[in-house]
Amino acid sequence: MESKQAIAAFAALAQEHRLAVFRLLVEAGTNGLTAGEIAETVGVPPSTLSGHLAQLERAGLLRSWRRQRFVHYAADVNGARGLIAFLTEDCCRGHPEICGFGGKAGPAAAPANTKEEEVAG
Repeated sequence: MESKQAIAAFAALAQEHRLAVFRLLVEAGTNGLTAGEIAETVGVPPSTLSGHLAQLERAGLLRSWRRQRFVHYAADVNGARGLIAFLTEDCCRGHPEICGFGGKAGPAAAPANTKEEEVAG
């Protein structure tokens, strides 16, 4: 992911309703939700929601498709992964497993040198 794409994604998420929509769609999974379901759950009028959905889609964070007369939306997993990869690509001097991003779930490892170790060493 390029810096400009990451900035667009962060800008899209830097708003209360858009962040709530994105998190809701991540939770909903690949089947997604209709625009009406999203509006009802998040508590945003449909006319306002359409602009939020458009910005998230332009940022590559969600995808949409039409099924009969309803438009469905789901989180774009590849877009979200790209943003996470952008943030962590240079993590821990090329050793992301130290920071907990090595594909393993769980808390991040403690840094190699703590303040106490530096003083004692």
